[in-house]
Amino acid sequence: MAASNSSRLFKAGRSILGGLSNNSVGASRPSYDMTCMDFVSQQQRAFIQMRTNLKVVDNSGAKRVMCIQALKGRKGARLGDTIIASVKEANMGGKVKKGEVHYAVVVRAAMQRARCDGSEVQFDDNAVVLINKQGEPIGTRVFGPVPHELRRKKHIKILSLAEHMA
Repeated sequence: MAASNSSRLFKAGRSILGGLSNNSVGASRPSYDMTCMDFVSQQQRAFIQMRTNLKVVDNSGAKRVMCIQALKGRKGARLGDTIIASVKEANMGGKVKKGEVHYAVVVRAAMQRARCDGSEVQFDDNAVVLINKQGEPIGTRVFGPVPHELRRKKHIKILSLAEHMA
């Protein structure tokens, strides 16, 4: 009687824990719990990719853009990377118009980025600054904080236009 109860508890414990342990019993089949955990971790690791809507934080005239492609052959873009973006919303009388395609630099990303000193930087939103083909910003002001990681990516002009460095 006691042996059958303990085996039932063992089976229930194994099904609850799923693939969390590395013993030979649980490692033979994939667990539903592990696949859910993998899915959640992949959702947290998402970065700026195709069709991502981004806020424009300069005075070029655009309000919102959509990422068309991340440059340098990657699947997505992170902090300081250059993307190609289509303008979705724009102010009247601005330098850029709705429907135009421009290059942009990602200056704020909601995904965490580790720094050399062990700290991490993470922003509340995804934001870009529009640039021309030579890499110079279209606008003359940059609003909000800009991380100092842009210095390594050779976007010195954006850093000089920003009102606050994070």
